[in-house]
Amino acid sequence: MMFYAAMDDEFSTICRARQRSFHGAICWLSTNKRADKVMLQSAFASLFQGSRPHNIEQLLSGVEQLLPMLDVLPNAAIFIKDIDARYVLANRTLVQRCGLKHLQPLLGKTSAEVFPAQLGPGYTEQDRRVLRQGLVLEDQLELHLYGTREPGWCLTHKWPLYNQLGTIIGLAGISVDLQSASETHPAYQRLAAVDEHIRSHFNRRVTLGELTRIAGISVAQLERYCKRVFHLTPRQMIQKVRLEHARRLLHTELPITEVALQCGYTDHSAFTRQFKSSTGFTPRQYRQATQGGRPDENLMWEGACPR
Repeated sequence: MMFYAAMDDEFSTICRARQRSFHGAICWLSTNKRADKVMLQSAFASLFQGSRPHNIEQLLSGVEQLLPMLDVLPNAAIFIKDIDARYVLANRTLVQRCGLKHLQPLLGKTSAEVFPAQLGPGYTEQDRRVLRQGLVLEDQLELHLYGTREPGWCLTHKWPLYNQLGTIIGLAGISVDLQSASETHPAYQRLAAVDEHIRSHFNRRVTLGELTRIAGISVAQLERYCKRVFHLTPRQMIQKVRLEHARRLLHTELPITEVALQCGYTDHSAFTRQFKSSTGFTPRQYRQATQGGRPDENLMWEGACPR
């Protein structure tokens, strides 16, 4: 018993130290109004690194008091789920984007239970891959509909949580709204030309080589500067432009195979996989849900909520 008590004391001490560090990061982020994706992910992930809890309940006891700080971040949905992919903690942004006023109705439920059949099961399956395989999901570009029903992009990060025996006991995740480009960055003008080239040629294969020639920098510099200015990798920038155009074309009567071709996808199945991965819908489901120019609210409800 003394051994476990000592381990509990050690875990509590580490939690308090990390909470102080996390508090400082959150204070900076709240002062700057919007969550910096990299800083927030790093700070939140650091809470779960190193010494591990006995179970999910012990982990929550060390994290729950941070919830008021997480609630001040309007552009970041933060959550923890148990081994059965059920919500055990979520911040106010996530609760509100689920159309709820309070956290309690969300607790103990999976995405499949909270969201409609068209979307929820797919989100829960993503959770189960993290929980079963120890998969870490990094910077997954996803389209969501927020509380206003307006579509917007976010980057989602999920990772498994382990106990002291090395067994997965849950997962933690963050979905951060994609911010606008940083026009004050010294490399912005060069990258603006890259962005314009992508928007003009997304309907064909766009290589990193041609983008580096336009910017006059190396591949490593291009990757680094795109992340700093646009908060996306060059490949994610191409993907985002293609999917935005695909969404527009799916409001027309153009055959889906032709939509894929006009958006730069020579493989129809690859287009379907990419579109569903980012929106939660297959192209056909998206077209059916948005017939008449306005998304069906019952079908699109999940889209208002980063999972």
